[in-house]
Amino acid sequence: MNQELWEKSVAFHGHHCPGLAIGVRASQEAIKALSISFSEDEDVVCITENDACGVDGVQVILGCSVGKGNLIFRNRGKQAFTFFNRNTGEKIRLVLKALPEMERDEMEAFILNEPDASKVFDFKTPEYELPERARIFQSVICEECGEKTAEHMIRLENGKKICVDCSNPYTRGF
Repeated sequence: MNQELWEKSVAFHGHHCPGLAIGVRASQEAIKALSISFSEDEDVVCITENDACGVDGVQVILGCSVGKGNLIFRNRGKQAFTFFNRNTGEKIRLVLKALPEMERDEMEAFILNEPDASKVFDFKTPEYELPERARIFQSVICEECGEKTAEHMIRLENGKKICVDCSNPYTRGF
């Protein structure tokens, strides 16, 4: 484990914990598997299946972020991360294994330092393809609240352009 990157991740996240260790280790394994490094733009993409501590590790180690468009949430409540290398088309999905019961510090150390990564993660091929690059949308003024909204988030309701927050969804209970 790279101690400097771990400390940088802890500083960003605010504390050390097994959850952060999961994201840091997943990122390090993705670096090895896909020959990637910190992403200045969108060359590395991470689709995370959780919104937990490990996501912060991915941001620090690989430079994936929501604002840059290369960190995408597909929340399934799983400790799983899919990484894509846009330059080569390679991809890998890492899923945390069911680990034996351990104290927090012991679990953190195991996740970070276990030499055999296959004892920490299942390495899989994702069943979905690389998402398109982030798009820039025009802003549209919501005719209800007056706030600018990206055009793909505008709804047409009673002939008016309405943002999602002001819209009245029609679901009929399904």
